[in-house]
Amino acid sequence: MKDKQKVLAKLSRSPLNVCDTTLRDGEQAAGIVFANMEKVRIARMLDEIGVPQIESGIPAMGGDEKRAIKEIVKQGLKASILGWNRASQEDINCSLDCDVDSVAISMSSSDIHIEHKLMKSRQWVLDKITESIDYAKAHGLYISCNAEDASRADRDFLIQFARTAKEAGADRIRYCDTLGIMEPIRTYAVIKDLIENVDIPIEMHTHNDFGMATANAVAGIQAGATFLSTTVMGIGERTGNAPLEELVMASKYILNIDPLIETARFREIAEYVAKASGRIIPDWKPVVGANCFVHEAGIHADGVIKCASNYEAYAPEAVGLERGISIGKHSGRHTVISVLSKQGIEVDDKAASEILEMVRSSSVALKRSLSEKELVYLYYDWKEGGRRTE
Repeated sequence: MKDKQKVLAKLSRSPLNVCDTTLRDGEQAAGIVFANMEKVRIARMLDEIGVPQIESGIPAMGGDEKRAIKEIVKQGLKASILGWNRASQEDINCSLDCDVDSVAISMSSSDIHIEHKLMKSRQWVLDKITESIDYAKAHGLYISCNAEDASRADRDFLIQFARTAKEAGADRIRYCDTLGIMEPIRTYAVIKDLIENVDIPIEMHTHNDFGMATANAVAGIQAGATFLSTTVMGIGERTGNAPLEELVMASKYILNIDPLIETARFREIAEYVAKASGRIIPDWKPVVGANCFVHEAGIHADGVIKCASNYEAYAPEAVGLERGISIGKHSGRHTVISVLSKQGIEVDDKAASEILEMVRSSSVALKRSLSEKELVYLYYDWKEGGRRTE
């Protein structure tokens, strides 16, 4: 028998809790398979930065999946460890066998899923929810009831779905925008309506098919949702999920709600998950991309040199990155002066302007930015009266 109060204590540190599903929904992305040791390492890293609940996988898959989940549980992490289940006693038994302290019980909530996927009725759905939640509750488990395809569900039935889950003993409802078809204004209205009609914590599980997973999750928080379903870098089914790093930083710096996550390790964790999943981290990726704090345009670079907050919402160290000034076609005179000064070379405005022309010409010819060392070479070319780099 599990003690649900211990889970509730883990989920009471912040008004906004993260349930990271990198190990379940993240691994469901086409082509991603984590080795068992990688799953354990990712779980440990998430735990180390303060993620309060980790969705560890699907126990009913058996085999390596089950072995990995059991090994994660054995780590004695501070986080709650959750197993994903269909609404069936057989699935829940597999979760119990893995010794997880929490379960997600997932059931379709839209008519299109009920009729064309399950080939059942609304009443059958409600009966299965009640039956499976009753069973999990009897074993002391913390329960998230997942409303799959909630964004296409009939409003009144979704409310009935949530009420049924609550009455059976569910601790929260996971609102799943399974196809990623929501937009922020509608998301806000739907979540606010659901909370007003069913007094139960709501978790936002948003997909990124139209590029709005983060925006929709943020809208859900603004409407009163208190749980976030995330994956590292947003990996997941099709175009992915709401990224852990984006939602935590948006919550902290835009909504002024601190999920109490150690953000300084975001780049490190992203690098590990990228390697384990065979993915790359695009340079332009929000929060963890290499170019997040690299400035080239003259006005921007000059502004950052004078005061970083002119063009940075938070310090690069907050997410494990460093600030950089890029030297290239769009650079300005002050960038040339500043970078050369770091190399112990002082130039006046006139000299900087002439060197800048050489920088722009070289950047266009090479179709890239220049390194600091290349700028120094151009300085000596200029000083010696040499020809501009073509």
